[in-house]
Order: sequence, then structure tokens, then C-alpha cells
Amino acid sequence: MKKGYLLALSALLSFGLLSGCSSAPSQSSEAAASEETTAAASESKTQAEEGSTEAAKDEAFQSDILFCGSTSLYPIISSLASSFTEEYVTWNKVDPNLPEKNISIYVAPGGSGVGASAAIDKTADFGMLARSVKDEEKQALGADYKDFVVAKDALTVSVNAENPIVGVIDDMSSETIQKIFSGELTSWNQVDASLPDEKINVYIRDLSGGAYEVFQKSIMKDSQVTDTATQSASMTELANNVAGDKWGIGYVGYGAFNKANKEKTVLVAMKVDGVAANEADIKDGSYIIQRPVLFLTGDKISESEQLFIDYIFSKKGHDVVVENGYIPAFEAK
Repeated sequence: MKKGYLLALSALLSFGLLSGCSSAPSQSSEAAASEETTAAASESKTQAEEGSTEAAKDEAFQSDILFCGSTSLYPIISSLASSFTEEYVTWNKVDPNLPEKNISIYVAPGGSGVGASAAIDKTADFGMLARSVKDEEKQALGADYKDFVVAKDALTVSVNAENPIVGVIDDMSSETIQKIFSGELTSWNQVDASLPDEKINVYIRDLSGGAYEVFQKSIMKDSQVTDTATQSASMTELANNVAGDKWGIGYVGYGAFNKANKEKTVLVAMKVDGVAANEADIKDGSYIIQRPVLFLTGDKISESEQLFIDYIFSKKGHDVVVENGYIPAFEAK
């Protein structure tokens, strides 16, 4: 533009059309052209910088979130991840200020120990646990440690609904339970003389599960669970194992217990020291074999993570916790 203007000015001067004018008007016109060019260049530069900043922001935006750990929390987070993704599809549908990137929330089961390690090692954004967080884990997660308690759960001491013990007793002492799970009592007639001489089949979670640690701390104390116990990869599997074995007994999670009995009663929970595993006694702490169900992280919460966390603690999240047989640890927002 400046170049064209100067060429036109030269032509006019050569024909003497500007001979009556001083040099000031010429300088003023040239300065105006220069300012106009500079402004246009500055505006282009600003637009380019804004575009570059916006692109960098989009690039830095976290569109993927990974949860890993507890098989007890897995069905809750997995269900919510699916409904959240189906409802919104891309992050800008959740918040119009966010980029149009696909929502990707991955949920992997593996046990509470695996979940804690994944959060500490930063191989997952969030670790899922079905037990209390250990002091050393909090320390390892650092200054930005946060946990989010989703539900309350308990471990029911469950027997098969067809076991004749159901018609004989409904309560076991902590000491009797310890003796059964340690292998000191090996047949049902040792629990009660009126029961048949049938072998007691003990079912537990695998050793990486939070339930194992909770049961050890609440019931077993210094005793160890018998080596003959059958380990289960998840609470659902544990519930199914006891439901499929007339002479079985296992510490089935409250949520898994409720889901297993949804269609018909296949499991019966014994009282422990006279206290039943019901919602009221779990909530007030009377029932001793209980645990929190939570997820944690050692990182600052990103914008996308916070939006999904809000969704977990919404009415939808509350409903999903109840549907899975657990006691919500929060009031729906």
C-alpha cells in the first residue's frame, strides 16, 4: 500500500501538480500512510498471536482421563464415564469455552493396591481405592494430594442361602469368624453341633484388593487367612462363588451382596457381634467391618477432571451409587 502511494506521489510531483504546496503536506500524507500500514501489520500480528495462543491452549487441554484400581468402585466410575461421554461427546458441549475435543474417560480395574500405586507413579490420573488411604500413600502423593469419597461399603460375612446354618443362627462373634477364616474351624458342625459335618469352603478377595486389608485389620488381627481359601478377582466374583457353593462363606462387599440378591435371595449375611450389616449401622459406624470407597490423586485437578468430578457427585452419580448397592457418601448436588 505504501509503495503504491509513493509511486502516485512521484507522478504528481513530476507533472508539477503539487508545486504550490510545501514539503509539509507531502510528509503528512506519507506519515498517514505509514501509520495505516503499521496498524494493519500490528492487527495481523495480534490476530496471529491470539490464534497461536488459542491453538496452544487447545493442544495443552486434557481431553483424556484415566482411573485405575478398586474393582468395587470400578462399576460406578465406569457407568458414569459411559453416560457422561454419551451425553456430551466433546468437551465444548460440557462447557462452550472448552475445545471441541472428544471426551475419553478410561476406567481400569486392578485392586486398591494397584490404584494407589498408579496414582503415586502417575501412570493414572486417579487411583480408585476401597479402603482407607495409608499415611505413607498420602506422603508419597505429595502436597497436592486429594481424595474423593464416593460411597460407604461394608464387608458382609455371607453364607449361601441354602446352608442350613441360616435356620439355626443369624449372628457370629468376631472370634468365631476369625477361627473360620484362619482354618481353625474346618467343618460346619464345629460352628454349631446341629449342622452337618460338611467342609467349610472359605472365599476371599485376592491379596491386592482393599477388602483383604480391611478384613485383616477388622477381624483377623494377627491371624492369617487359611491358605486353602479361594481368592476371587473381584467382589462380584466373590459373591458368585459363595452363591454357587452351599457350604461356602466369604466376606462379600455390601454393594456386591445387594446386587447378588436383587432378583432373589442367594446370600445371607450374618450379624457380627450382634450388629447387622445394614445402612443405618454402617452409617453410624456400629458395624465394624466397613470401608470408604474413594478415588485419589497427587496432581492439581485439571479443568476437564473437575467437570467429570462434578458429574460424579451430581444426582446422576448419587443414583448410580445406589443402583450398585452402595451407600452414597454425599448428598446429590
